[in-house]
Amino acid sequence: MDDVQQYVTNLGKSARRASSQLATLRGDVKTAALRNIAAAIRAGRETLLAANAKDVAAAQQAQLAQPLIERLKLTDRRITAMADGVDQIAAQVDPVGQIIEGYVRPNGLRIQKMRVPLGVVLFFYESRPNVTSDAAALCLKSGNAIILRGGKESLHSNLAIAAIIAKSLETSGIDPAAVQLIPSTDRAIVPPLLKLNQYIDLVIPRGGESLIRAVVAESHIPVLKHFTGNCHIYLDADLDGFEEKARAICVNAKTSYPGGAVCNAVEKLIFHKDAEKLLVKVCEDLAAKGVEIRGDARTCALYPKAKPADESDWPLEYLNLIVAVKVVDSIREAIDHINAYGSHHTDAILSNSAAAIQQFITEVDTASVMVNTSTRFADGGEYGLGAEIGISTDKLHARGPMGAADLTTYKWIVTGDGQTR
Repeated sequence: MDDVQQYVTNLGKSARRASSQLATLRGDVKTAALRNIAAAIRAGRETLLAANAKDVAAAQQAQLAQPLIERLKLTDRRITAMADGVDQIAAQVDPVGQIIEGYVRPNGLRIQKMRVPLGVVLFFYESRPNVTSDAAALCLKSGNAIILRGGKESLHSNLAIAAIIAKSLETSGIDPAAVQLIPSTDRAIVPPLLKLNQYIDLVIPRGGESLIRAVVAESHIPVLKHFTGNCHIYLDADLDGFEEKARAICVNAKTSYPGGAVCNAVEKLIFHKDAEKLLVKVCEDLAAKGVEIRGDARTCALYPKAKPADESDWPLEYLNLIVAVKVVDSIREAIDHINAYGSHHTDAILSNSAAAIQQFITEVDTASVMVNTSTRFADGGEYGLGAEIGISTDKLHARGPMGAADLTTYKWIVTGDGQTR
């Protein structure tokens, strides 16, 4: 690309132009456009599979880790899920124009907070090509234009999906610049992009921690971050009658996705000392599924097959079939450990005790608290959002799985009848 600055400036300008149109579209027009995109994805199945095959072959030739290759693959089932996700977003209530709250002041002024689009979103992501359609659909539903910058490993797949979306937008009478995919993997594009604060309102990087930290360091635009998914499950003292379900939850949370390479997979298991009788069974269950167990001294004493964990294990997101296990004397110790080492993504408690559950909910600093269920449910689709553009571990302005409503801001509407101050 000869003139990078001119390219990114044109990209930003066209996205801003498209965002102006999107902000004025009726909800039924956006819904119809999303339905068209979903149908086009289903109809373009063969094209998508052929493009994806190029990416998978290149990844295999480059000897990428198997879990990464698995995340990259498109199958008939995954393409159907992509289209279904777009349809689910289409069926949701339009967040734009919703009144978040309203009240009347003593002087008769009516005060309202109304949801409005953010404007233009710049989205960085890696590996999974279905994220292209998820992000595009969520931005369209929320009235935002989006600039997509996917990873080089999924370029052919992303280009094919973006082409389907662009054609569907044109058919629907919507400026195709509403969804723009950068067709180059040249890193020289990134720094000037991150300085386009006159055109871009928010940056969302979704990928490895190194990508996110690089974006944060370079950006002149607000960044919504999704750092690591160092997720915990705490097995409380009171688990009478819940032991078998607890075992199944721990196995599901680690192994339900191939290679454990997802951000909502459990990475750490913390057992109350009174739940030690479960520890060996859970470790054996996980080991039978190919999971490497690392443990503190008390874990290794109970389960000698565990490898000793060191201080570097506790803050680490493995993204692999590895789990670290710790024994604590109290729920207080468990909560303090999670708050010290966790990534504020998703943490779970398994317990029969209402008091312990309430303490965990109140005191653990995390975006999603799971009670007696798997961390794997921390997902936009599972929360009824249709899909997610990311899982924010920030606290401003969104937290946890982000759906269409989380891609809006608000404006104040103040209505009077001639009042003066």
